Amino acid sequence: MKGSVFFCGWLPAMTMRDELSWYSGPEPAVDGAGPHLPYPSGWFCLARSRELAPGKVLTRRFMGEDIVLYRTRDRRPRAVRPYCPHLGAHLGAGGTVQGQNLVCPFHRFAFAPDGTCVSTPAGPPPRARLQHHTISEHNGFVFAWYEPNGAPPAWEVPETVQAGVVPTAAWSTEVHTYAQEIIESTLDYRHLPVLHHVAVEELEPPTCQDAFLRMRLRLGPDRPAALKHMVQADHSFLMAGLGYLRVELPPPSLGLVSYLWAMHTPTGPRRTRMLVAAGCADIRKTDATEASLPRRCLHRAFAQTMLRTAVSKVHQDLKIWNTKRYEPQPRLAASDEAIGLFRHWARQFYPTP
Repeated sequence: MKGSVFFCGWLPAMTMRDELSWYSGPEPAVDGAGPHLPYPSGWFCLARSRELAPGKVLTRRFMGEDIVLYRTRDRRPRAVRPYCPHLGAHLGAGGTVQGQNLVCPFHRFAFAPDGTCVSTPAGPPPRARLQHHTISEHNGFVFAWYEPNGAPPAWEVPETVQAGVVPTAAWSTEVHTYAQEIIESTLDYRHLPVLHHVAVEELEPPTCQDAFLRMRLRLGPDRPAALKHMVQADHSFLMAGLGYLRVELPPPSLGLVSYLWAMHTPTGPRRTRMLVAAGCADIRKTDATEASLPRRCLHRAFAQTMLRTAVSKVHQDLKIWNTKRYEPQPRLAASDEAIGLFRHWARQFYPTP
């Protein structure tokens, strides 16, 4: 670690005494597994875009409830609360898309994109409306906004520099922990050589601006110094809230820029769906869709390799995440300043008194 004090945008300089509080809201509930964190606000990934073809209906768990996703004829994604206001049928259990409308499987009531009931098989429609979630689609992912008090989005999901970059390889799993715990591991430099046998050098310390946290690290195998230069790579990290992590890795010899996404979506109390995905583009092009067929094949092969490497590391983390407890006041060591900074930054995503 370079230096002993970080600056975090609007945050003041922190000392080791400042980093112990996890958020400034009410005391969390506690049981044998430790404190329970509330659901954080922000954008969270519900699906990859390719999973939601026009006419497709999906059900996802989101903040302890079901959420129904569908894509209309104009290719726009929609997300609604799951139950029909007529007699409570679950729209994700047999619901269909007809043109622009979502149709209930129970009595064939049809609902327009704005949620209004527009037709029934017999007679005029009742005054009924579906409740919508605010969603957004970026780089091949569909996101939903969550804010416990119902406030509108305060920031947007960041795009990649290269337009049209989407993941071509992906893997997901359920984790018995909080989204904050997963993304916090990125700033836990000390565990990298211990658990993953990865050497780390901080190139640019973590810096925060509103909902975003950025940093650059040089990572490589934890081997003798004479071999490190052969496989070391510089990684640029971007966190957007507690549900979105993107890592940019340019391998200069191949003329590629590769992206690794890690999405963390709370599905229930102390339950998180983790999605890891990878994609590549040519450094020299600003639009990934312009690549030739041979280059696209290279992109896919490199993304698959990068994903396999990332997932192998995640499997090592899963053994820890699935069995650890959350410590709201960790006894941090002198080299854990990045974790303290992260905890301070994370406060903004939780409710205040």
